[in-house]
Amino acid sequence: MAEPDAPGPRGADSLRRSNAAAVLRALRDEGPGSRAELAARTGLAKATVGTIVAALTDADVLQPDAEAAPSTGRGRPGRRLTLAGGRPVGVGVEVNVEYVAAVVLDLAGVPQLELTRDVPPGGDVTAHLAALSRAVATRLREQDRHVLGATVAVPGLVGGDDRTAVWAPNLQVAGTGLAATLDTAFGWRGRTRVSNDADCSALAELHHGAGRGAGDLLYLTGTVGIGAGLVEGGRLLRGARGFAGEVGHLPLGAAHARCGCGRSGCWEASVGLHALLAAVDMPEAGTPVTTARAVAAAATGDPELAEAVAGLARWLGRGLGVLAGVLDPGRIVLGGYFAPLGDLVVVPARRELAATLATSDLGVPDLVLGELGTEAAATGAAQRSLADVFAGRADPFAGTSAAEPGEAEEAGESGEAGESRTG
Repeated sequence: MAEPDAPGPRGADSLRRSNAAAVLRALRDEGPGSRAELAARTGLAKATVGTIVAALTDADVLQPDAEAAPSTGRGRPGRRLTLAGGRPVGVGVEVNVEYVAAVVLDLAGVPQLELTRDVPPGGDVTAHLAALSRAVATRLREQDRHVLGATVAVPGLVGGDDRTAVWAPNLQVAGTGLAATLDTAFGWRGRTRVSNDADCSALAELHHGAGRGAGDLLYLTGTVGIGAGLVEGGRLLRGARGFAGEVGHLPLGAAHARCGCGRSGCWEASVGLHALLAAVDMPEAGTPVTTARAVAAAATGDPELAEAVAGLARWLGRGLGVLAGVLDPGRIVLGGYFAPLGDLVVVPARRELAATLATSDLGVPDLVLGELGTEAAATGAAQRSLADVFAGRADPFAGTSAAEPGEAEEAGESGEAGESRTG
């Protein structure tokens, strides 16, 4: 798992955070360990590790693990420690056209809370986000959790301040309103980040889902909009302005297909959720994943319906062939509504991908279905909320409990916010 650049000049506090981050990464990446094992993994002195572990245990960051470390001598085996179940958590929220979703992860990456709520047609997405965020904040206060940060995943372009939605044509939520909504729910000022949903989903699938073990990955969202998260060598690629992966509005679709952005020929106008529903002549049935399940069920034993899905899948494979020719990913993960469609979409898309790719005789990228469903973007957003602690830029000893709305706190140090800095 790639780590960010090293922290800046080390004062006492910075060194303490950096050493703590090394211990936390060792536990996250290699699992529970004793003090002696952690010293070996990190290269830190045993006395240093002992001091850090004591402080992290007092702060309820570390928990005793049920399994003792193997004995290496005559003494008693060291007690292993784990990140799982500790008080600090990161919050991730996704806003989309049909739903809002939240995932809360502890430092071990274990989900502590998952909530998804439908947004009815014409519903106020920001209002639903506010209600969901308040529900999450209330639950975390009741559990006496320490909230280290929150990130909102949005289907659109995000500014360099990591708070401004610059362009989200399917939602019309440009500005800092999404970040401010979570700030209010959690009772702090200026600490919520905003991130692209495909980037967050790519990170989540890379570490927790269908992308595990793939250093070079292309993740494709599957909702009303289509976006891509690009990973190279385990690190997310963002481009010069942070806008890399905005593939849904490339002219890769049918020339006559009208897009929500106002143009024709955009790829998402041919392969997005609305294009699927138009092809099969079926209504939406909740979230994109729920809708796709209904389509898959209806297509079972119905060759005409299956062929309608295959027609969309061919447009999908053709566009993937173009992207693969430019990016050369080792694996392509289809997320969102594509996953429940299974072979209905994968088989024809894989065939078209190979036919489009000029170098298919030299190998075709693995085309697989995402494993995390609707929660992928929110899971990746929660990972990002933990990033500063693992990078040594934020203090794991002083987590902040979610305050009552209106009891805002001054923003703490958050450091740089590049998505490659993930937990």
